[in-house]
Amino acid sequence: LARNPKLMQKVQDEIRERLGKNKERITEEDIGKVPYLDLVIKETFRLHPAVPLLLPRETMAHIKVQGYDIPPKRRILVNAWAIGRDPKLWTNPEEFNPERFVDSPVDYRGQHFEL
Repeated sequence: LARNPKLMQKVQDEIRERLGKNKERITEEDIGKVPYLDLVIKETFRLHPAVPLLLPRETMAHIKVQGYDIPPKRRILVNAWAIGRDPKLWTNPEEFNPERFVDSPVDYRGQHFEL
């Protein structure tokens, strides 16, 4: 947001308008009242995942992933950082654009690994 003052102003205005000017802390329960802030959070997590490499997984059986054969008992790391910047998944992936999540079912809580 520091690189895009217009977006920051939009978020600040929404918070002040919907939550009040004297709100000291925003809770998770408040997020539903500030939809643009919710979009900004999703976009922030897409570009800057809290954990760039997800916890390792171990295959239980032989699997094939994107054409690669992976035998059983192999550890696999999921690169969340790369997923968030994959041009096959995102239009202009390096651009900070919260509006990309308008009408999107992606949620930062749960198992939406796109973020």
